[in-house]
Amino acid sequence: MLQDMFHIPIPILEKILRPILVYLALIVLIRVFGKRELAQLNPFDLVVLLSLSNTVQNAIIGDDNSLSGGIIGAFTLLAMNWLVIRLLYSSPRLSRVLGGVERTFITDGRVDNYALKKELLSREDLLTVIHRQGFENFDQIERCVLEPNGAFYIEARKPSPEEDRQQILVDRLEELSREIKTLRDRLE
Repeated sequence: MLQDMFHIPIPILEKILRPILVYLALIVLIRVFGKRELAQLNPFDLVVLLSLSNTVQNAIIGDDNSLSGGIIGAFTLLAMNWLVIRLLYSSPRLSRVLGGVERTFITDGRVDNYALKKELLSREDLLTVIHRQGFENFDQIERCVLEPNGAFYIEARKPSPEEDRQQILVDRLEELSREIKTLRDRLE
């Protein structure tokens, strides 16, 4: 029984090369199909990612179901990921090539439909993203960017000078109302 758990039926070099090749293929495929897969997981994307992991399982382990083979495959994937992260950290140019560039969806409250189309993101999906950040509509957003790592950066829109003046007037009116109320209370 112990021999079956630790006996690796395929060569160790093949056991190491399989996860490396699958890892590199997945990096390229995710890069080709876009950052959306990382940014917004809707039910369809989740099904694809779960199926993808099951699909590549046999490519990684081959005909080997041994404990040793699984550990070698897992170690190789983790080591490959560690190496790629270190490589990307030390090479900004390679990082841009593999990671892509940021994409701006909203500028000064206006949605860039072309950018949404490039990332296959609907207006409803984008609205969901800004709702999660506490905004009600696109007009409240100065800038919304999808970063190369799949994270959204959202910057609130600053009030216009006219809105600032209006708020100052409202604040002054409220202050005057409080002062009048205080004076009335003293007179009574």
